[in-house]
Amino acid sequence: MELSGTEAKPVDAGLAAPVPNEWQRLRAWPRRRWIAAAASALSVVAFIGLSTAMIPNPVFGRAVPTTWWAWPVLVVTAVMAGLLTATYVRDPDAPAPARRYGLLGGLLSYFAVGCPVCNKIVLLALGYTGALQWFAPVQPLLAVGGVALLGYALWRRLRGEIACETPLP
Repeated sequence: MELSGTEAKPVDAGLAAPVPNEWQRLRAWPRRRWIAAAASALSVVAFIGLSTAMIPNPVFGRAVPTTWWAWPVLVVTAVMAGLLTATYVRDPDAPAPARRYGLLGGLLSYFAVGCPVCNKIVLLALGYTGALQWFAPVQPLLAVGGVALLGYALWRRLRGEIACETPLP
C-alpha cells in the first residue's frame, strides 16, 4: 500500500479486498437469514400489536386510543428486532457472545407503545391518574430509548461479523 501525495487515502496495490462496514454486511447475508429476519419481524408485530391492542382482538382491550407515533415505533422495532434476531442464524462453529441490549430495547418499545392505563405494573405503581399524567408523557422517550438500544445491539452484532478474532493461546 502506498500513499498518494499528501492525501491520507491509501492507494490500492491489489494486496487485499476492502473490509465492508457493518451495514454493508447485510448484503452478503444468505437467504435463510432474510427469512429469519422477516419471520421474526412479523412475530414482533403480532406479539406487541395484539398484546397492546394496537391490533384489535377479542382478548386484549385498550382504554386509551393508540397514539400517532405508536405504529412507526412498532414497525421500526419489528424491523430492527428481525434483523437482530437474524444475526443469531449463524454457523454453529462460530459462537458469538450474548448481549442484553436487544432484549432491553424490545422491552422498552413494548412499554412505549402499550396503553398506559392497561399496564398493570404502571397501574400498581402510579394509579390510573398517575399512569395518564406521568407514564403516558414518558412513553415517547421509552420508544426512542428502545429503538436506540435495538439499533446499538444490531450494530454490535453486525460489527462482530466482520471483526477478526484473536486466537486463544
